[in-house]
Amino acid sequence: MGLFDGVMGGLVGAGLTAAVQGYIEKQGGLGAVVQKFQDQGMGGIVQSWVGTGSNLPVSAEQLQQVLGSDLVEQLAGKLGMGAPDLLHKLAQVLPKAVDEMTPNGVVPHA
Repeated sequence: MGLFDGVMGGLVGAGLTAAVQGYIEKQGGLGAVVQKFQDQGMGGIVQSWVGTGSNLPVSAEQLQQVLGSDLVEQLAGKLGMGAPDLLHKLAQVLPKAVDEMTPNGVVPHA
């Protein structure tokens, strides 16, 4: 995921990049993460990131809902930051990262 590394790493550092990559892998890939957003009623938001148009914003609260409190606390602890800071940074970079990972508007299968 070199492109993902570049987008995330350049904005928030290698620790968050590695943590998010690990999360995506544990979920079964980007398609599974997209499905989690859809399952939480945020299909329109995540599809805007995947598609070729403008990216809709996501709030820290929406990310908390999708990721769950336990995972947010775990990731924040690994990175040595508070959960609110982690969610704020993810809300800023996750839409762009997903957008960059899906340049043709299609979620990769692998």
